[in-house]
Amino acid sequence: MKELSSSEIRQMYLDFFKSKGHAVEPSSSLVPQDDPSLLWINSGVATMKKYFSGQVVPENPRMTSSQKSIRTNDIENVGKTARHHTLFEMLGNFSVGDYFKKEAIGFAWELLTSPDWFGWDADKLYMTVYPKDTDAKDAWEAVGVAPDHIIAVEDNFWDIGEGPSGPDSEVFYDRGEAFNNLAADDPENYPGGENERYLEVWNIVFSQFNHEPDGSYKPLPRKNIDTGMGLERVVSIFQNARTNFETDLFLPIIHKTAELSDGKKYGDNHEDDVAFKVIADHARAITFAIGDGALPSNEGRGYVIRRLIRRAIVNGQKLGISGAFLDQLVPVVGEIMQSYYPDVLKQADYIAKIVRSEEDRFGETLNDGLNLLNSVIADLKEQGGTQIDGADAFKLYDTYGFPVELTEEYADDQGITVDQDGFKAEMQKQKDRARNARGKQTAMGLQHDLLINVKTPSEYVGYTDLETTSTLTELVVDDQLADEAPAGATVEAMFDTTPFYAEMGGQVADKGDILASDGTVVAHVTDVQHAPNGQNLHTLRLVAPMKKGTRYELKVDRKFHSKVEKNHTATHLLDKALREVFGEHTQQAGSLVEGDYLRFDFTHFGAVDPADLAKAEAIVNEKIFAEMPVKTVVTDIESAKKMGAIALFSEKYGKTVRVVSAGDFVTEFCGGNHVKNTNEIGLFKITSESGVGAGVRRIEAVTSAAAYKYLHDHDDILHAVGNALKVTQVTEVTQKVSALQAQVKSLEQQQTALEGKLASQEASAVFDKITTAGNYQLISGTVQVSKMDQLRALADTWRDQALSDVLVLGAEVNGKANLIVAVSADKQKQVKAGDLIKAIAPKINGGGGGRPNLAQAGGKNPAGLPDAMTAAVDWLSEQD
Repeated sequence: MKELSSSEIRQMYLDFFKSKGHAVEPSSSLVPQDDPSLLWINSGVATMKKYFSGQVVPENPRMTSSQKSIRTNDIENVGKTARHHTLFEMLGNFSVGDYFKKEAIGFAWELLTSPDWFGWDADKLYMTVYPKDTDAKDAWEAVGVAPDHIIAVEDNFWDIGEGPSGPDSEVFYDRGEAFNNLAADDPENYPGGENERYLEVWNIVFSQFNHEPDGSYKPLPRKNIDTGMGLERVVSIFQNARTNFETDLFLPIIHKTAELSDGKKYGDNHEDDVAFKVIADHARAITFAIGDGALPSNEGRGYVIRRLIRRAIVNGQKLGISGAFLDQLVPVVGEIMQSYYPDVLKQADYIAKIVRSEEDRFGETLNDGLNLLNSVIADLKEQGGTQIDGADAFKLYDTYGFPVELTEEYADDQGITVDQDGFKAEMQKQKDRARNARGKQTAMGLQHDLLINVKTPSEYVGYTDLETTSTLTELVVDDQLADEAPAGATVEAMFDTTPFYAEMGGQVADKGDILASDGTVVAHVTDVQHAPNGQNLHTLRLVAPMKKGTRYELKVDRKFHSKVEKNHTATHLLDKALREVFGEHTQQAGSLVEGDYLRFDFTHFGAVDPADLAKAEAIVNEKIFAEMPVKTVVTDIESAKKMGAIALFSEKYGKTVRVVSAGDFVTEFCGGNHVKNTNEIGLFKITSESGVGAGVRRIEAVTSAAAYKYLHDHDDILHAVGNALKVTQVTEVTQKVSALQAQVKSLEQQQTALEGKLASQEASAVFDKITTAGNYQLISGTVQVSKMDQLRALADTWRDQALSDVLVLGAEVNGKANLIVAVSADKQKQVKAGDLIKAIAPKINGGGGGRPNLAQAGGKNPAGLPDAMTAAVDWLSEQD
């Protein structure tokens, strides 16, 4: 076996398929773009869906990649098994309507066995095939695989519902008897069974059918190849590691964790090893996820990150690590992955800062969770119970990040068990909610073939010309190619040349008209998108018939186009300004360039300081007023990078790219339309800033005339306020408002003091009336107060003076009923305030709760307050 590092193995795989004519695709962000069906990129093929569905035709139908991926469906198994991971790399080769089974199997065998490549012993390789797939079986035998090394398995059929599906063939490596964990006669002791000896390393999917909505399978017009080889597993074979964790992908993280632990060493005992593995796995996942722009939160991707961080912290405590430590593992992950993912190490300080912040936050939450768990156990013991309810265990898991195993450990120390069935039921409810929230999006779309083979050229000339005379080359009517279309129809059309920009990179499509040779309007252009082969596909609303092959005049709406240009260039200035203010880790997370406004989403941890926002706005306007020339050049991608051009996250770039630059301030990849000089933008004004998701902020802004109108309207508002305040200059408004606020605060304080005196006077009358209720002395009644705080203050006065055993006060505040119950310290074992409030709150159509010494309730029925007082007497009279 060759001695290779993980980075060498990854590169060898990519080099092999590059030598077979495959384009090497870069690893995409873990955060899916324009794909609501996925929470994370979870496989190599997840980034290829638009090619497999026919939405886009790739430049090269042969592609290969090493794609970072996240899966969390089996998170509980991470660390307990040899190969479960949250983050992993999927090596893959793909063919979109090009080669099929024979070639795919030939490539696989050559890579695996050729001494020029992996050089594995052919006798150690086994293949499983779908029983009916004789073509795959024959192909394996043709390359030299012995018939007894090919096993038919009924499960070898890849199918996820509607969309492409087909048989698959899995490749297994025999690690030898030393790895065998089953008896010789065990039914799972074979390649493809659940065992440790035969390790699955590759799955080759032959996508040849469409799974139709009616459940039938129809042959695909274009057959595809989709493969997946787990890098971690392959590395474990090359490095003769018993599990994936004993490889150069994980061991440096484990060794660093051991340094931080309380003298623990990896390999000393099983329980500690599980903790080491969990930490190593989760450290990789959170580092890459945060590096790709996802941030900890209470929902979606952010919740996954938060959960992984918390699981790692809990496992760190098992190793005797107190305090934050995960942030110290971030640069270790960066160094391991530097050869293929250099950005991780570049962002290490930023990622570590986010991780440390979350660790510190969970330190407080962990204590709260332990307090809750101790409270649950104490109440359970008091009631004579022996099992923690599944809902309580799930609350600890869901709210405080407690793995159920941790709850079980704490409970076991107290001789108490956990209702696992109840916990699993709550977990399933959560999964169902998540599934319903994602809706019925399919993971792989059906193939759309109408325009796949339409390769009629269509040249975009809108960078220089907004009017052209062009020939109508393709016409789509009712989802069918047609030669003509009637007036009133909505159709799709292609022209040999077009000045209309197709929506891309956040810039909306151009609008305008199509004219006949006599100058009359025959259609309105309502939208423009890219066809699968890249042509501009126009959506037209016809006012007159149109025919294929006819010459028409195409006119872009210049006014709308000009507004879009201004907003688009301003977006690039804002992008750069935000990086100057917040740091280079800030990334674009989406944009929309309309005619009336622009919207820009960016990653940022925490709220935006208004002063920083104003600073970014000032930078943009400074660059506008500097009258910088805006230039665009077309060049190859490597030359563009040497120019310092920054790629935007949502775009996929070909060999030739357009680069836009505004002076020496900003240089970015962009295929959109821009002004010739920043002075054309005129003015830039941010109109709003808000959070739109975990770690993502959104800015909306206007430029030019819209910015002037925005400022003019607000100036009118400011003058109106000045008139109302009776100031002579608007500059005096702030001072006047501050004075009024101080006056209002003073009056409120006076009012509160007077109300307190009034309440005390009323309370004196109430406190004088002590009623005997069973074995208890009770003071009760209604008082006039304006705030609940005043009721609590009266309860404090009652307690200080030790006037009775129990106090029940009620008040109507803002049309609603309020109740407070207090119990003296020496009576709290017999009577709990929380129990009494629950008994009387229904009289005011409300509910409440609290501690044994103090409880409160609110309700909608103030008229029920006297009844609540009577109910308190009755309830106390029934107590022992």
